[in-house]
Amino acid sequence: MIDRTILVSVAGSLLILLLVMELVRRRRLREEYALAWLISGVILFVLSFSRPLLAFVAQVLGIHYPPSALFLVGFFLFLLVLLHFSAIISRQAGEIKDLVQEVALLQWRVVQCERKVVDRGQADSDEPT
Repeated sequence: MIDRTILVSVAGSLLILLLVMELVRRRRLREEYALAWLISGVILFVLSFSRPLLAFVAQVLGIHYPPSALFLVGFFLFLLVLLHFSAIISRQAGEIKDLVQEVALLQWRVVQCERKVVDRGQADSDEPT
């Protein structure tokens, strides 16, 4: 007989996997970012479906109730995904700052060039013909 905890954890991990694949299909989540979620979902699915493996992981972690180990592993995987996304966000924030500075310099150069063109145009019109 299937334990209710196993049923809920299998359903939850399948829901995560299906949701991630649907978000990738609709192009709301890029494949490179979906990989972390897919790996987490597969690990949770395998652990929740295999009671002996879950019991082994619980024993290694020193947890007496194996479904608690499943939630601990899920929480740990969630933290790893958050850390991965934090690193990506930090890198992109630096890239955005660099791009904003580059655009500001380009705008300044355009304004300087426009002033030179206007000054030359006025100097040409001031000369007697």
